[in-house]
Amino acid sequence: FDLGPEQPGRLHASRNEAAIALLPRDFSYVKPGALTFGNAPSNPPLSFYATDAKTPIGNEPDIALLLAESLGLTGQIIPSAWADWPLGLQSGRFDAVISNVTVTEERKEKYDFTTYRHDVLGFYAAQDSTIKTIREPKDVAGLRVIVGSGTNQEKVLLEWNRRNIAAGLKPVEFQYYTDQALVKLAITSGRADLTLGPNASGAYSAAVDGLTRLVGTFSGGWPLTADIAVTTRKGSGLAPAFTAAINGLIADGLYRRQLARWNLEAEAIEKSETNPPGLPRA
Repeated sequence: FDLGPEQPGRLHASRNEAAIALLPRDFSYVKPGALTFGNAPSNPPLSFYATDAKTPIGNEPDIALLLAESLGLTGQIIPSAWADWPLGLQSGRFDAVISNVTVTEERKEKYDFTTYRHDVLGFYAAQDSTIKTIREPKDVAGLRVIVGSGTNQEKVLLEWNRRNIAAGLKPVEFQYYTDQALVKLAITSGRADLTLGPNASGAYSAAVDGLTRLVGTFSGGWPLTADIAVTTRKGSGLAPAFTAAINGLIADGLYRRQLARWNLEAEAIEKSETNPPGLPRA
């Protein structure tokens, strides 16, 4: 991966006149002629700081800038803590948010969404592991799995384990670590069989050091499908133009090339949607 601030390998898009025609004429941009995106640069390869410690790079800044170029505007990333994106969007600090936000029915009451990636969780094993594929709950029976405490992936794994025990299968051995170096050591030394977490992070780590490999993915909303989306203020009118622009990027191949740049092909969508069904209320 190129971690420098210049990013010479970043892809660029041509103007999409059909998408531009959908932009609301009365929208008041934070900066005239620019699309500003709130983003939390803390999670490689989605978004993180380059080697200069100040330039956001990664999949999400790349998508944001492609989107802006498609709409004939300059793109600008405004770093913001993830927890602060709702306030930043509502207060007008930025025009949109592109920061690994999952579409939910509750959020749709306040925001409009344009999907650009599937929310995917991934199982990763050591390169020399005998485990080949994880597809369903029975595949993890009796295995030692590292998972984050209190996370969505832990919730899913607990349900898989419950079903396995009810079916008379061996339980999962849950392992918890707060240090990623210890996670990698546990996997490579054989003290754990699998890690389960956001596929984007696992894919990045596997590509960087080559110590682990992907053995299975499933939706972060299992058993439902969960999507990640560009988020805009409800009724702002930006979402339809954003959706048309992303579908244009999908049609001309730039979208998948951009995902491949950060080893995220497993999270590609076939078509962007405006306000699709979101995860239900808890």
